Order: sequence, then structure tokens, then C-alpha cells
Amino acid sequence: MRMISIDSGKDRIIFAIDTGERLADALRWVDLLKDHVGLFKVGKESFTHFGPSILREITARGGNVFLDLKFHDIPNTVARAAEAAVRWDVAMFNVHAGGGREMMRQAVSAVRAAAGKKETTPPVVLAVTVLTSLSDSDLRDLGYGETADRLALRLAVMAREAGVDGVVCSAREATAIRRACGPDFTLVTPGIRWEPVSGDDQKRVETPAGAIAAGSDFLVIGRPIRSAADPVAAAREIGKEIDLALEEKKIPNR
Repeated sequence: MRMISIDSGKDRIIFAIDTGERLADALRWVDLLKDHVGLFKVGKESFTHFGPSILREITARGGNVFLDLKFHDIPNTVARAAEAAVRWDVAMFNVHAGGGREMMRQAVSAVRAAAGKKETTPPVVLAVTVLTSLSDSDLRDLGYGETADRLALRLAVMAREAGVDGVVCSAREATAIRRACGPDFTLVTPGIRWEPVSGDDQKRVETPAGAIAAGSDFLVIGRPIRSAADPVAAAREIGKEIDLALEEKKIPNR
């Protein structure tokens, strides 16, 4: 498994590949963008369509995979799923922080053990805090007595204490999470938009530059690239915007 490098802004882009009903359609995006983004996100839509074959095909083409299946089950079940993620050579995958401290702890332990047996670099393990499609009112409907930012922060701290490498959070929570969890805690942010989108299912959104300024490390981007007239040009523009935002913050790529 290759280490995830972030030598430039493009390396911080995670392209959401969830599209198409044919594997060949999905892989065309990999061939088109592999030199312009850092990772490819395979979520429930693509994985349900194509199974592990899409993971093998992406890595065979030189791409890094973020497996976005949000494992959420009893600790033993999630630990076994985490072991499978190591066997598939994904660079990054996630679990739901809502599964609890012990579930996250066992997932991390299983990853380290499986990677040790395979003598490979373990994937980055992330915990999903609060989905970016949920607003404060949505959380009230679900019975939570906290706002999205407070809940995300609490779950992120719990994830760090369980040994997880980082979290998936919106840019709106990134600054507080960075302050609480430290500079080496990885923050992955979906809901990235250049401008508002009609009928968007994402509610807590931010621009690429805004997310980097808030403290995000990686940005999950789908529609702004996929829907562009020139997807490669869009990816390049986002990479440049990230570089400029990092320069303004005086944070070097590493």
C-alpha cells in the first residue's frame, strides 16, 4: 500500500466516484483524473454496483482509494470489516463515530494487526461525526440535544481517544476539532461547493479555500468536478485554490 502524500493541493482532493451503472464508466473517471486528484472515494453506490472489483481496478491504475462505507455495527463485526479493508489495499476508510468508543477502538486494533501481518502501511482510519446533510433541526428530530458543531466536536474527541486517525466533518466544525484534537489529526471534509446548488442535499457546505482555512486536510469533491464542462480543468483550479489557501495559512504541503 502506498503512503498518502500531500505534496501539492491536488493531493488533498478526494474525488467522489459514485456514478454510473457500468464499471467502465466509473473507471473512465479514474483514468481522466488520476494525475489531478489524490484519492478516489468509493461509497455505497459504487461498491454495491461493482463490489471489491472497483477497488482492485483503481489501485491497479495507480489510484488511492478512500473506502466510504461508514461501518457501523457491533465491535466485532466492524473489526472484521476493517481487516477486509486492509486486504483490499485501500488508503483510507471510515467508520461511524456513533458506533461508540469500543467499536472504534477494535477497528483500529484490527487494522494495525492486519497491516502488521501483511507487512504493509495501515490505511488511515476515519470516524464520521455528523453527516453534512444534517442540520441542527434534523438533529433535534433525531432526539439529539446538541447542535451539529457541538456533537461533531464531542464525537471527534471520543474518536481520537479511541485511537482513530481522524474524522469526517464539515468545514464548520473543523476549526474547533483541530484545536481540540491537534495538528496531526486528519480532517476530511465533504460538502465542498464553489457556489450554491439548487436542490442540494448537502446543508453544511463550504468552498475549497474556506475548508482549508478552517483546518481541513482533505476535501471530498464530486459534483463541482463531475458536472464541469472540463472536469480536468476544474480539478486543476481546485488544486490551485487549495495551494493558495495553504500559502495564506503558511501551512506547507508535506
